Amino acid sequence: MELIEGDVVEMSPIGAAHIRYVNRLNHLLAPAVQGRAIVSIQSSIALPPRSEPEPDLALLAWREDFYTELARPDDVLLIIEVADSIVAEDRRRKLPLYAAGGIPEAWLVDLPAGLIEMHSQPGPHG
Repeated sequence: MELIEGDVVEMSPIGAAHIRYVNRLNHLLAPAVQGRAIVSIQSSIALPPRSEPEPDLALLAWREDFYTELARPDDVLLIIEVADSIVAEDRRRKLPLYAAGGIPEAWLVDLPAGLIEMHSQPGPHG
């Protein structure tokens, strides 16, 4: 379950390909940013005023406490969503939400198409 713009949204079950790609991204990113950033896997991000999405992977600014509370937009360096069955929904709803929240960069890994969409330079309307 995720909180998206005040609505509790049920998440699709995670399949084997989805798990494999999230694990692969974690394997690649974690060593590259060790001690400089934190790789957070499927954890909520606080996006005021009424959203707490759970991106598949978030690259967070380094903090010694490893975040005792939810990360906020200023903490997020990159969000990655991995999508196999809900690509259009993630593109329509979550990417604009991240942009409006000021997340500087968001990637959508489109597993069926074998593509990674990279979105940056967010604005208040997505």
